[in-house]
Amino acid sequence: MAINFTMNVPPLESGDRLTRDEFERRYHAASNIKKAELIEGVVYVAAAVRANLHGKPHGIVITWLGFYCSATPGVELYDSATVLLDEDNEPQPDALLRIEPEVGGNSSVNEDDYIVGGPELIVEVAASSASYDLNDKFNAYQRNGVREYIVWQIYENRLDWFILQDDKYVSFLPDDAGIIRSQVFPGLWLSVNALLQRDRAEILAALQAGLQTAEHQTFVNQLQNQE
Repeated sequence: MAINFTMNVPPLESGDRLTRDEFERRYHAASNIKKAELIEGVVYVAAAVRANLHGKPHGIVITWLGFYCSATPGVELYDSATVLLDEDNEPQPDALLRIEPEVGGNSSVNEDDYIVGGPELIVEVAASSASYDLNDKFNAYQRNGVREYIVWQIYENRLDWFILQDDKYVSFLPDDAGIIRSQVFPGLWLSVNALLQRDRAEILAALQAGLQTAEHQTFVNQLQNQE
């Protein structure tokens, strides 16, 4: 007689304090859960995704990063991929950019198809998750060397862009034209006002200007020369 061991696995619930191994055991057994994260040893089970509070902003971010990725060989974009940061942290960021390890990146993809290590840039679209995106996740990403971290707070309609300096995140502010220029990914420009107004055309216009700079071409050449 076959025994269904899944029945003996406790449910995965928000607020559980678990090791990463136990988190993964319960997560794999919970077929009804679409997204859960382990942040600083605490489980967060995601609520249903709402169209305008998360789905639409998330799509805007993915479009912006996707255009950059397509113009920058050696850089990869991931949407809600699992990241194994350390024993207490297994997030699924809304979006991330990583440089391939063959050309100097900090993270890799393991045999189970999970990202291991801190990617260079992470973006979180924060509605109900804003408190832990700006606290526990902030600390976990900072400690694990995620070099740039962007949080778009939907209720407040506010963007925070942090850059890692001397192992600490500091706020990265727009210039006089309202543009933030990534320090890790040359040419990745963002018009903050356009983002907050959901103006896709203006977002892509600012990005296109960044992609046409000498800094971006130099970065592409550096990546290609390391292959």
